This record gives sequence, structure tokens and C-alpha cells, in this order.
Amino acid sequence: MSDEVMFARQDEMAALNTVDDTVDSQKYLIFMADHLKLGVVAEDVVEILNNQVITYLPMVPDYIRGIINMRGQMVPILDIRARLGLPPQADSLVVVLNLDDVQLGILVDGVDQMLDIPKANIHPLPANSTQMLVSGMCSLPDGSGTMMVLDCAQLMPNE
Repeated sequence: MSDEVMFARQDEMAALNTVDDTVDSQKYLIFMADHLKLGVVAEDVVEILNNQVITYLPMVPDYIRGIINMRGQMVPILDIRARLGLPPQADSLVVVLNLDDVQLGILVDGVDQMLDIPKANIHPLPANSTQMLVSGMCSLPDGSGTMMVLDCAQLMPNE
């Protein structure tokens, strides 16, 4: 960091911290599944839970781990690793999403960060892509890799 930034006056700091309102952007919660970075729109995130007891449900797809009781409401838990065809992991967090007034918990390896990403930086997948769970991707501004935008509407297919 340069000396000008370290010793800036308050009015100069305010100028350094301004957000460019002309850029159309959206906040994403970025989480990990194996070595993949997946992002969901932050306004869909209700809560992040740790150490939840998941009650097993019979006769559901293998990627549905079960349900949790979240303050009296039953929330289905989807294992994102199983949905992506990855091996299961024991220690996980639950990211609870509100999708069209229906709550769904996603079992993830860990939460990485919350970022404001310009919409112009999100690129669609190639037309011949067979990945149905991802609607786009972008390089992260901090240089920490690539984020794939999770298409939450595709998580629970009508089977």
C-alpha cells in the first residue's frame, strides 16, 4: 500500500471508498464444493448454519440428504457434492436459500466470501455445455479463481 493511501485524510478516504454506482452489479455468496467455487445471488441466502442434525428421508433422490428443523419449519437439505457427482464429505455447512418462497438448504464444504460482481463479468456457458446446474461463470476480481453461478432453479428437478 502506498504512503498516500496509508496517510490519507478523511475526505480522501471517503473518495477512495466510493462505489461506482454506474456499474450494474450483483452480490454473490461464494462457497466451496470440492475444489469448485460456486456462487448464488446473495439476496436468495437466508442463513448459514453449522452442525445441523439432518433427519434422513426414505425414497428420495440420493442427493437429498434429508430435512432439518429450522425454528419449526422443515427445510429439505440437498448435498451439492452428490448433485454434482462428487464424493460425499463429512464436515459441511448448510446454506439456506429462499427460492420463490420455498426454503432449501444446500450442504457445502465451506463459505469462501461475499463479492459484488459486475453483471457484465458473468459469461454464459458455451452452447454445447452439458452442465445444467450452472448458468454462467466469471473470473473473480481478487484473482482467486473462477466462480460458477449456480442455477438454483435447476437444483430440484421435477421428477
